[in-house]
Amino acid sequence: MGAKKNVDTTANTDTIKIVSETPTESVIATDEPKKKVEKSRKVRGKKYVATRSQVDKTKLYDMFAAIELLKRLSYSKFDGTITADLVVREEGTSATLTFPHSTGKTVTVAIASDEVLAEIEAGKINFDILVTAPQFIPKLAKFARILGPRGLMPNPKNGTITPNPEAKKKELEGGKITVKAEKKQPVMHVTIGKVSMETQQLQENLTTLVDALKGKVLKVAISATMSPGIKVKI
Repeated sequence: MGAKKNVDTTANTDTIKIVSETPTESVIATDEPKKKVEKSRKVRGKKYVATRSQVDKTKLYDMFAAIELLKRLSYSKFDGTITADLVVREEGTSATLTFPHSTGKTVTVAIASDEVLAEIEAGKINFDILVTAPQFIPKLAKFARILGPRGLMPNPKNGTITPNPEAKKKELEGGKITVKAEKKQPVMHVTIGKVSMETQQLQENLTTLVDALKGKVLKVAISATMSPGIKVKI
């Protein structure tokens, strides 16, 4: 009989545990997503919500119309930057182009030298692009672990390893850029100009970007620094 009581007690205890734990787990599983949803909703301010309601999420806007709408909906007090977000066919897709109109972004180009390498070693990287002559590559090699993750290591594919780095520096500072999709997903984010620019100029910059990718673009959306995104028909 004592053995029977022990079995019954264990069974009852197990039952109590199951009953008491199940509701707790259910609450955690249910409440956590709610908290996340509520938190994400709080991030969106009234201005964003008001402007977002003016965009048809299901519509692909004509390029000119999309830019016109974006300029109206941009609500930053400063001259916002307009970015094109593209989905392309493959990861790592790249293209070199020169926009017909300045995007308002200043590019700092450095030529590899002993002085520049000393600054890199000291943790000072004061450039957006680094170009070098082929004979300087052996000295640059030990800095690959610093420059590589930042996308700053000179590369023959984008022309930053060249026998005439001075000419390349001038070319790049004149607006020639290389755009590249991310390594782990086929998307890229490219600045095409400022809100204050003429719609026609922004359209020409966006058209140049899409054309440079030669049919590899699947989707395009544009947005300003402070605005909703707008899908563009290509």
